[in-house]
Amino acid sequence: MGDKGGFRYHEGMRYFQDRFDSRRLADRMEEVNLSATLSEELRADIATRYFFFLATTDAEGWPECSFKGGVPGWVRAVDERTIVFPCYDGNGMFRSMGNLRVNPKVGLLFVDFENPRRLRINGTATLHEQDPLLAEFPDAQFLV
Repeated sequence: MGDKGGFRYHEGMRYFQDRFDSRRLADRMEEVNLSATLSEELRADIATRYFFFLATTDAEGWPECSFKGGVPGWVRAVDERTIVFPCYDGNGMFRSMGNLRVNPKVGLLFVDFENPRRLRINGTATLHEQDPLLAEFPDAQFLV
């Protein structure tokens, strides 16, 4: 889930928390919600998701946000610190995946609109063209 974890606050964030008197709230949110690992419950929930949003940046820091989707089970947590999903780049641009080759830092946002909640995951991505798990995703180009 990343080198920094999810909620770590930097100077810019703290500036606004202090300016608008929300530092205590922010610290409580970090205390209650931050985890370096995925619980069994979260792992099971991820497997039911149809989609998530993937944030990447290029080598110069320009952001890209993409919708990634499939049938439940297409994205899964294989252990408490690893999420895997296949690359099916339908439009041939490879914007997100190209960004990951030059800057592997990612943000994933899972949104459940039926039960208003969200899960943010920040981490470092790796691309796998020869992983045995690739066989479980017909026509996938590689795994992330």
